[in-house]
Amino acid sequence: MPRPIRDPGTARAVVRAEVDHGEAELVGDPDRPLGWTLIVNGTAQSHVDLADPEHLEFEYVRRMGHVVDLVADPWTPLRALHLGGGAWTLPRYLGATRPGSAQLVVELDAALIDLVATRLPAEDTGLAVTSGDARARLAERPAASADLLVLDVFAGARTPAHLTSTEFVADVRRVLAADGVYLANVADGGDLGFARDQVATATEHFAEITVIAAPDLLAGRRFGNVVLVASSRPLPVEELARRTAADPFRARVLSGREIQDFTRGAQVRRDRSSTPSPIPPAGFFGQ
Repeated sequence: MPRPIRDPGTARAVVRAEVDHGEAELVGDPDRPLGWTLIVNGTAQSHVDLADPEHLEFEYVRRMGHVVDLVADPWTPLRALHLGGGAWTLPRYLGATRPGSAQLVVELDAALIDLVATRLPAEDTGLAVTSGDARARLAERPAASADLLVLDVFAGARTPAHLTSTEFVADVRRVLAADGVYLANVADGGDLGFARDQVATATEHFAEITVIAAPDLLAGRRFGNVVLVASSRPLPVEELARRTAADPFRARVLSGREIQDFTRGAQVRRDRSSTPSPIPPAGFFGQ
C-alpha cells in the first residue's frame, strides 16, 4: 500500500471503470505526462509511469526495488512470481532492469486486469498475467520454480487472512528455488503487532530475515508499510541499508539480533488463527 495520493482535483485526467470487486480509477499524475495512479474502492494501489518503468513513486515500492536490484548480479534475468497485480509496477520495473525475466502476475480481479492491460499496457515486457486467488495459484506452481516471490495483495486496504499464515509461507518456500527470495509488503501501525507476527511466521521457514521500514513507523508513530525480505541465503543487508538511507524517505534496515528483538513475544500465525492485516486509519492510503 502506498502513501496517500494527491487530491484528484489536481490530476491531469481521471478514468473510472467498474471492475469485479468495485470501482477502479486511473488518476493522471500532473507531474508526469504518462504517469498514472490506480485507485480501487478509494484505496491507492499502484503508480506507474509508462514512459519510465524504472520510476518508483511509492516509498515502499522503491524499497522493494532495491531488493530486486540486489538479489542477483545486474541485468541477470529472474523467474518471478508476483501475488497481487495492481498496475504491475514492480513487474514493469523488473522487466526494465532485468530484461528476459520470466514473470507471472496473479490478480484476483479479471476486470481490473483488462483495464490495466488496455489503459496501461506493458508491451514487450514478457509479463504473463492471470486471474485467480493468490494462494490457490501459488499451490499450482511447481516446486523451486521462482527466484523471487513477491506478496503485495490487498482486498480493499487489508491483506486477506489466508495469506498471513505459516501454511501459506510454507508453500512460498516450496515454490522458491533453494536460494530464492521472498518479498512481502506488510501494512501495520501502532505497536506493529501484526507485522511482528508476520516476521515471526517467516522465521519458521527462512534462515535469513530482513525488515525495511521508516523510523517513525518502527517507533509506533504512524501507520505504514513494512517490507519483509526472507531467504535461505545471506541477504545484502549493508547495501540495502546504504540505499534506503539515501532515499528521499529514509528507512531503517533490521537484521540479525534486531529481528530477534522485533519478534520477541510475537506469535506464529496459523490458518486456524490467522487474521487480515489491520484496518488503516481513516484518510490513509487515499481512502
